[in-house]
Amino acid sequence: MPEGAPVRWIPDRAKKLPSWPVPRLWTALCRGATGHCPACGETKLFRRFLKVEPVCAKCHAPLGLAKADDAPPYFTIVVVGHIIVPLMLFVEREWTPDLWVHSAIFIPLSLGLAIGLLQPIKGMTVGIMTSLGMLTPEGPG
Repeated sequence: MPEGAPVRWIPDRAKKLPSWPVPRLWTALCRGATGHCPACGETKLFRRFLKVEPVCAKCHAPLGLAKADDAPPYFTIVVVGHIIVPLMLFVEREWTPDLWVHSAIFIPLSLGLAIGLLQPIKGMTVGIMTSLGMLTPEGPG
């Protein structure tokens, strides 16, 4: 190569596979919804109600790197809203109960659905992130 000639940079295009198993999307969704590790399906995903295990004890997938942030509560609100609102409109149209009856029925039902669906939806979100290779350390690069 002559001196002063531009050097062309050629990127490394070799696909680097992670050291943990990468599941198919549907498999990761199902495992996450049931609270199991999306990568191997053999250990638990959550340490506490919504606290994700930092690393899977079996396959060593870095589950703590899945930054789900605001997605699970948002999806939970969407799902609960699509269940409660039509049900509330149906009850109002068919029986026209008083406001306190609506409150007595739909406030506890909304809370119960939201609390019951939040963990499976967060597990599914972590499963999606695991399947799509989105387990990355914080920071640029």
